[in-house]
Amino acid sequence: MSRLAGYRRAIRSALSVGSAALVTALAVPGACLGAEQPEEVSFTASDGGQIHAHLYGEGHHAVVLAHGKVFDKESWQSLAGHLSGQGLQVLALDFRGYGDSASGGEEGALWLDVVAAAEFLRHRGAQRVSALGASMGGGAVAQASVEAPGGTFDKLILLAASPIVHPDGMKASSFLFVVSREERLLPRVRQQFEQAPEPKRLEILDGSAHAQHVFRTDQADTLTQLIVDELTD
Repeated sequence: MSRLAGYRRAIRSALSVGSAALVTALAVPGACLGAEQPEEVSFTASDGGQIHAHLYGEGHHAVVLAHGKVFDKESWQSLAGHLSGQGLQVLALDFRGYGDSASGGEEGALWLDVVAAAEFLRHRGAQRVSALGASMGGGAVAQASVEAPGGTFDKLILLAASPIVHPDGMKASSFLFVVSREERLLPRVRQQFEQAPEPKRLEILDGSAHAQHVFRTDQADTLTQLIVDELTD
C-alpha cells in the first residue's frame, strides 16, 4: 500500500467511515444508492497523466466532480446519482495518485486532470461543462478555470476550495462559493470570493463541517439543493 493510500485509510478509520461505508456516510438525503451503476472511463491529461473516473447519466450539460484530499471518486456516488437524475451528465474523477489514476510529467498539477475531464466530456457530446470542486479539488477546479481557454467551463461551484494565487483570473459564466460558518477556512474563502470575477455568489452554511464532510451533517439537504439549483438554473 502506498503512503498516500495508507494515509487516506487512516483518516477514514478515524472518522469511523471505512472504505466500504464511505458512500453511505456521505449519502445525499433522498438519493438512491445503487440506483445507477456508473461507467468506468479513463482519459489522458495533457502531460500524459492517466485519469480514471466514473461517468453517470446523459445530457448536454455535464459536470465534473473533483474530490477533496481524503476522498476519491466513489465519495460522490450519491450526489452523482442525484444530479444525473436531474438530467445532468456527471463525471467523478480520481485525481492523479488516487485509485488507478497516475501522474504524467507534472506530478502535482491536479488542475490538468480537471481540464482533461472537461475535454473528455466535450468529446462525449456535452455542450456545456460545469465543475464542482471540494477543498483540494476546489482549488484544482479554480486553477483549471484560470489556465484553460475561455468557454471551457460554464458554472463553477467551489465548496470550501483551497485558495489559489489569482482568483481574479478564473473564467466561467458564474461562480458559487460555499463554506461553513464556523470552519477555519472561512476568511480565506471570503477573500477568494471578493477577488473573483462577477457574476458570483457566496453561501455560508451553519456548522463547522469542511467541504464534502457537510454531506454527513444536517446541512446535507441544504447543500445538495444549492448545487442542484445552481446547475439546473
